Amino acid sequence: MDKTKVAIIGLGGIGQIMHLPALLKLKEIEIEAVCDKDLGKAKRIAKKHSIKKFYKKTEDLLSENPDINAVIIATPTDTHLDISTKCLEAGKNILVEKPVARDYKETAKIVEAAEKNNKILMVGMNNRFRNDVMLQRTFIKSKEIGNVFYVKTGWLKMKSSAEKWFTEREKAGGGVFIDNGIAMLDLGMWMMDFPEVKSVSAVNYYHNTKTVEDSNFALIKFKNGSALTIEVSWSFLRSKEFYYCNVYGTSGSTSINPLRILKKMDSELFDITPKTIKLSPHEIKSSYEFELKYFISMVNRKNALLSTGREAMSVMQVVDSVYKSAKLGKEIIFK
Repeated sequence: MDKTKVAIIGLGGIGQIMHLPALLKLKEIEIEAVCDKDLGKAKRIAKKHSIKKFYKKTEDLLSENPDINAVIIATPTDTHLDISTKCLEAGKNILVEKPVARDYKETAKIVEAAEKNNKILMVGMNNRFRNDVMLQRTFIKSKEIGNVFYVKTGWLKMKSSAEKWFTEREKAGGGVFIDNGIAMLDLGMWMMDFPEVKSVSAVNYYHNTKTVEDSNFALIKFKNGSALTIEVSWSFLRSKEFYYCNVYGTSGSTSINPLRILKKMDSELFDITPKTIKLSPHEIKSSYEFELKYFISMVNRKNALLSTGREAMSVMQVVDSVYKSAKLGKEIIFK
């Protein structure tokens, strides 16, 4: 069976530490080429991993490799629209690291290009592929905790990158919310099956930053009466990183980190968390491995699409409203 030919564009921290090692484990793919604006870096990495070709420009990679099936895009956010569109128009399926773009308008353009060219657009929301998160959602989908009415999420950690562009609003699109908050927003909305948004309220803080926020707190209300809250910060004075997603239903609740499933039966609350489940001690690394394996299976038409462009549009519409609410100091009502 022919291997799926893959290219990676963007060899920063995520590209090198997460995507490349995960792809190298997949026997069903071949990494045909790598691309980075730093040609020396691309050459070194290609040589290290016995990758045939390396490039500085996306255009050259695409024109010289018409047989590539899929492209992983892990470049700075302000380049996603241009690179994604070029790849899609060249007939490539793409996985774009989160955030897919800087705002809703850019996201819509990428989705339009994917649909016009009938190609897969998957957004790299690796947290959906954590073992504990997948188990949590399985219990939610099977109605073990009843109807979900509230999700509380948060991610308190250091900045994901030390690169200068990461705290420049024009390039990154925002600060901690578009870095970490968007992942928790996507997770929360996914747990709730993406209900229609009613309103968004948010507040930003700039304790250790100037042009982008380093702490954000948001409340999203939905038209079905449910709600989602998100707290994210690069600056909380904590001893270690903390990541959580708590889901509350009419007959129980679930949480991760650690995984817990509680269910009300006959007026009593029981812990029904599977005792035999062994979670990976390296959940983040494992999540990228599962995500990329899933993406490749979609390219080969073995799976239904997950983390779609349309879902990304719903998420990004809320992201835009979070920033608008924080700037204006008022609740944003959706029409």
